[in-house]
Amino acid sequence: MIEDGADAGQAETPHEVLFYEQGASWLWLLAGPAAGVAMALIQLSAGYGIQLLVPGIFFVLVSGFLAVQVKAARIHTSVELTTHKLRQGTETTLTDEIVRVYPEATGSETPKWQYARALGELTGVPRGRTGIGVRLTNDRTAQAWARKHNQLRAALTNLVEERIPPESAT
Repeated sequence: MIEDGADAGQAETPHEVLFYEQGASWLWLLAGPAAGVAMALIQLSAGYGIQLLVPGIFFVLVSGFLAVQVKAARIHTSVELTTHKLRQGTETTLTDEIVRVYPEATGSETPKWQYARALGELTGVPRGRTGIGVRLTNDRTAQAWARKHNQLRAALTNLVEERIPPESAT
């Protein structure tokens, strides 16, 4: 696995993007103006008239807090799969290191891969995402993850099967 920026001096050829999730949308920042308008309407309905200080404070605080949250989510919970690499947050894994995609967890028993470390720098699979068990080279197991996990699973499976044909049952 390589970290982003580890080979910053080398020019990288573009690879086809097979799957992408941005992590969070900047549209969440619209909650800041909404909070300001809500406070102005509360002042107006209470008979105080509109005084811009309190709605302005709500606008700045809510927008600022959400901007930090969205920026962090776009860095740490974004996913990109190309033909060459899988990036989960700031951690990049070469697709050549992925040798198997485990089947989806079903039933009451928990598969062993669900106890494996999650790819990315976070301590586990981020909230709102679902883990996908993958076997890596050197007999390592990990969890890839995504919000649209079925699409990522299908893209990973196709990529691995193109490289390593599935074992035939004989």
